[in-house]
Parts: sequence; C-alpha cells; structure tokens
Amino acid sequence: MQCGERLLPAQLLMGDGHCQGCRDFEPKFDRAVSFGEYAGALRGLIHLLKYDRVLPAAPVPLHASKRGERGFNQAELIARAAKKRLPERFEIADGLLKRERPTHSQVGLTREERVANMRGAFRVTDPQRVKGRTVIVVDDVMTTGTTVSECARVLKKAGAERVSAATVARTLKFAVLPESVEYGEEEAHEAVEAAVSV
Repeated sequence: MQCGERLLPAQLLMGDGHCQGCRDFEPKFDRAVSFGEYAGALRGLIHLLKYDRVLPAAPVPLHASKRGERGFNQAELIARAAKKRLPERFEIADGLLKRERPTHSQVGLTREERVANMRGAFRVTDPQRVKGRTVIVVDDVMTTGTTVSECARVLKKAGAERVSAATVARTLKFAVLPESVEYGEEEAHEAVEAAVSV
C-alpha cells in the first residue's frame, strides 16, 4: 500500500496494493501512514486544535509514587511530542490535574471495577484555568475510557465547558477481519499488518 487508502480484502490479496487514485496519479512518495481516518472524533479534535482559541492539554497524571518508580509520565511525553507537531493552539497544562491517590492497575478489571478504581482519584488544582474552556485530556491508551472519563468529570465539575480526550491508541473490542473472506494464515497476517499500518 502506497498512500494508506483502505483497500478491499480482494485488492490486498490479488491486487498490487495500489488504490485507484494511485493508479491514476502515481504519488512521488513511497509510502504514507496516517494516525487515523479524518472523520468522527479525530476530525473534531483537528478542528478543535485548528480553529478554536488556545486550549489547555492536560496529560493524565501519575501518582507521585508511580512517577518516581517510572521516572516519567507517558501522557506528558505524548502531549509534548504533539505540541511540537501541531499548531500553536494549545498549551500543555502540566499539573492542572493531580492524582490524589494511587490506583490499582486496570489490566483485567471489568468496567465496573475500573470505575470504582478511578472514582475520586483526580482533582483539578486550579479551577480558574478551566472555567468556561474546552480542555483536552491526553493519555496513551483508551480501553474502556474510564480514566479519561473520570478526568473529564472532575474538569467539568471545576467549570470546564467541554472536555475532549486525545489518546495515541484505542483498544477495539470488535476489531476482527470480516468472516465472509477466507484467508490463509499468511494472507490473514498480511491483511492485518496492512490494516494496522493505515
């Protein structure tokens, strides 16, 4: 695949990996990879960053004990990397959210257990910074959305008008290959790799 356009399974298995657009007008680049499709929430986030006033981006905080153990906060690193590549329409709001207590690992917990684990874990340190504003909560992975939802709850309680979540990855519970297409083991592996690279 050259441009990253979605191809039908048959095009992947029997074609040359080029979409019709690349056949009609061959790009000069060798390969393009995009974070996601320009639609839905991603489109909304891009518009938010491009056209709204300066927004605070609040990385999901680690508890001090976890931060000391790890030596860094992955959400802060992600926010800093994004700031270098995006328009100057957002500020990194380090310390805006504080994790009040340590929480258990979310791995293996049900949605209900995750909600209970996160409830009351965060507080807003400076409500004046969020009052009437849109805030972006930044994290690495969203599984059930419980962590960013709890951050959004306390931000809205402190006066934020809107809260958006921006994560590097999202686990999808129903992301499977279509059953109507039969793949050999090697073809299935290639199709999954191709789909993931888009």
